[in-house]
Amino acid sequence: MNLPNLKEAKRRSKKEVLVHQYKSDESLKNLGLNKTYHIKTYGCQMNEHDTENIKAILEELSFTETNKMNDADLILLNTCAIRENAHNKVFGMIGRIKHLKESKPEVIVGICGCMAQEEHIVDEIMNKYKWLDMVFGTHNIYDLPNLLNKTMKSNKLEIDVQSIEGDIIECMPSKRDSKHKAWVNIMYGCDKFCTYCIVPYTRGKQRSRRSVDIVNEVKHLVNNGYSEITLLGQNVNAYGKDLDIEYSMANLLEDVSKTGIKRIRFVTSHPWDFTDEMIKMIQKYDNIMPYIHLPIQSGSNRILKLMGRKYTKEQYFELFTKLKEAIPNCSITTDIIVGYPTETTEEFNETLEMVNKCQFDSAFTFIFSPRVGTPASKMEDNITLKEKNRRLHQLNDLINQYALSNNQKYLDKVVPVLIEGYSNKDKTLMGYTDTMKLVNVKGDETNIGKIVDVQITDVKTWSLDGKICNQDC
Repeated sequence: MNLPNLKEAKRRSKKEVLVHQYKSDESLKNLGLNKTYHIKTYGCQMNEHDTENIKAILEELSFTETNKMNDADLILLNTCAIRENAHNKVFGMIGRIKHLKESKPEVIVGICGCMAQEEHIVDEIMNKYKWLDMVFGTHNIYDLPNLLNKTMKSNKLEIDVQSIEGDIIECMPSKRDSKHKAWVNIMYGCDKFCTYCIVPYTRGKQRSRRSVDIVNEVKHLVNNGYSEITLLGQNVNAYGKDLDIEYSMANLLEDVSKTGIKRIRFVTSHPWDFTDEMIKMIQKYDNIMPYIHLPIQSGSNRILKLMGRKYTKEQYFELFTKLKEAIPNCSITTDIIVGYPTETTEEFNETLEMVNKCQFDSAFTFIFSPRVGTPASKMEDNITLKEKNRRLHQLNDLINQYALSNNQKYLDKVVPVLIEGYSNKDKTLMGYTDTMKLVNVKGDETNIGKIVDVQITDVKTWSLDGKICNQDC
């Protein structure tokens, strides 16, 4: 049994990052024969891609996916630790699954992902949820066959969570959710240690993949008909800084653009590492999309310093302006935290002022959520929940105003849209523009997977309506 350790998770050394090749275990290929699995995923794009890897590994073991949790022989919750709300959702789901387990004791239930990497969460599981069958973390997904085999032979809770700096596992199989767009990890972990963030503890140190492995993965996706890829990293524009070579995110963007993939996106960017060379690459190559997610987090320099963000609001706005001037049609979205410990009304108003200056296309906004083990969790939190909610509502009203205003610029324009499939709400098709605007259009399934010209006919705060252009656009 390996248990998570917060102190070990924080450790950073000069230990060499090793690259391992994933290999299937032929002796376990029938482990899941005639059995089904169901996975619920919480959190970021990295978690979504981890789930794609887990699904592929399970299907190598002869498991079959089911969309109905109650029918599954194996249930996995791939968890997120970024905010308290994510924790609550997972424990709420565990409560539901407990009732299923009581009526179906043979079902195997496991917890994985970032919550599994948290020491206090595993302590809680061991004390209150001993009926669970397995817990594993972010570092040993590749070893799921062995852990699952051990769990299926055991009648006790199996925990295998490694609090390590981490290595890189290449050639992991992936059952991708889409046939048209794909996630591509370019790096793992983070060394920024923003004072509110648990990710450096749950994901390990920054580890960049070799560029040749990334480019080969993208080429494989191109050969299999994919139109769009998103390069993933906890701090994606720090790519290459941990490698002992002169090769940066700008170099990688150029090499990936030359693969012939039609659309390239990347998330998540840290303003600290966004270079002029990256901007030049976005300018230079049409297949690098004019969409940037650039978290500001706060408009107060004192709060930014408390957060450990390493930039000022003036430096952020200088970068924002560079992007807007170099890429005129660029859409920029952001993240903002309100109610950070000791944030005054005046400092919150500074955040509103920055929103008014930047007029973001949209934003993910959150009330500060203390994460156990982070420096911010020990700061004096002197703001009432009522006041935090008031600030969040005021901020969201302003964000919504600019989201609608930015969308209104698209009315009657013709824009390229990658049609991804049918909308969940009705029989219309849905897709995204190059600037990451959600568009709903009427059409048939022959358009799915294509990048088509769409004329925008109606505008809403969070989406656009349009018609696919024929001769009349």
